[in-house]
Amino acid sequence: MTYFLSGLSLDNGNKMVFNGSYMVFFGEYQVNLSGSGRFVLPKRIRELIKGNTFILTKGFDNSLAGYDREDWEKRAADLLNPSLLQPSDLKERRGIFSALSYLEIDEQGRFVIPKNLLGFADIKDEAVIIGVGDHFEIWDSEKWKEYNKKSKIK
Repeated sequence: MTYFLSGLSLDNGNKMVFNGSYMVFFGEYQVNLSGSGRFVLPKRIRELIKGNTFILTKGFDNSLAGYDREDWEKRAADLLNPSLLQPSDLKERRGIFSALSYLEIDEQGRFVIPKNLLGFADIKDEAVIIGVGDHFEIWDSEKWKEYNKKSKIK
């Protein structure tokens, strides 16, 4: 199945470009835990992150959501706009910001996922990192397989 998005193309280096910007995360990558929550971030994902710091927080369906730091800081301003007087808005803020971590990527492309986020996503030994356009997600491998089986379009 092929999907076409207006403004989406590949540059000469086969990087996904959206309206002239390199902020389109794509692909599916199997990664292994190498002790203490340490993973190697795939090169295609790393290339889309400006600098060596990215944001990781709780995502949907017990996945973890990763964002380019600069992009996240723009999004955070929008998340702060809802009223603190609305319980549902406050609940969302608590969920997102309490689990949020600024993570550094070392020279070999490795990063460490904090224990609270590993527990939330139930990641043990193997994970899958997927591109989701404006961000990437990290899933426990088995949970990703289950999700794919359940979400197949018939």
